[in-house]
Amino acid sequence: MIFNVTLGIFFFLSLLFDMICMGKLLGVKRQLQNMTDALNDMEAGNGNRRILAVDNELTADFSYKINEIVTRYEERISELRAADETNRQLMTSLSHDVRTPLTTLIGYLEAVHRGVATGKEREDYLKIVRRKAHDLKDYIDLLFDWFKLNSGEFSLSIERVELAELTRNILKDWIPIFEENHLNYEIEIPERALLAKVDLDGYARILNNLVQNVIAHSRATQIKIEMVQNEKEIEIHIADNGIGIEKADLPHIFKRLYKCDKGRSDKGSGLGLSIVGQMAEKMEGRINVRSEPNQYTVFTVCFPVKK
Repeated sequence: MIFNVTLGIFFFLSLLFDMICMGKLLGVKRQLQNMTDALNDMEAGNGNRRILAVDNELTADFSYKINEIVTRYEERISELRAADETNRQLMTSLSHDVRTPLTTLIGYLEAVHRGVATGKEREDYLKIVRRKAHDLKDYIDLLFDWFKLNSGEFSLSIERVELAELTRNILKDWIPIFEENHLNYEIEIPERALLAKVDLDGYARILNNLVQNVIAHSRATQIKIEMVQNEKEIEIHIADNGIGIEKADLPHIFKRLYKCDKGRSDKGSGLGLSIVGQMAEKMEGRINVRSEPNQYTVFTVCFPVKK
């Protein structure tokens, strides 16, 4: 009798086990089918589709991992699309910003060459040609810097330098340009040594781009460049009393191809400040800006103190 009861319990448990296993197998089969459907949907282009799973399901970890991979893939696709759009905008800008001054140069040179412009007019034409040629060179230099920064081959030669003397040497070449543009200038740089680790050429480009930005876009009558050191950082302030920057534009001005003044689309490439921001970051520095429209703009570049 006991044997029969034991045998019955054994058969019952075996049947129950088989039912559980069958249920689990059916559950796994359903989960795998759901995963296949989701993956087919993703392959068809639905990047927002995800595989649904419950923590206690056998395939949960697998599902979560696939979702994680798909999310990273979609983020990468989004980055590539944004880069493609940026490159398209850049090529459009390049076409306009290079073709327009070249057409102007050719026009003025043709007038001089054919003798249409003579005397003082000829001299004025040649001055315009010279200025346009320098503008074009500046733009090509910016393009070169931007492509270098965004290539995998870009590298900096970081070294410990005396930043005060380096800054003085860079700014002395700007003094004749300030005077030529009737721009009152004030430069305050400490006499004592200020040490930081920077790339010499990269630092010069940051400073030159910021000063050029004041001359080209601010309509300022005064520029002040000041260098100070606090406990942790060396700060370089470039301030002007020009037209300023609207508050809505301030968060975006270091983005590539961003132009604050849409009404002056023929002015600037939208690359200069982007290059400044990237250069500072690559040298472990940072840059910020504050401005009040029609009153002032102050760019501040900071580098860690190296003792």
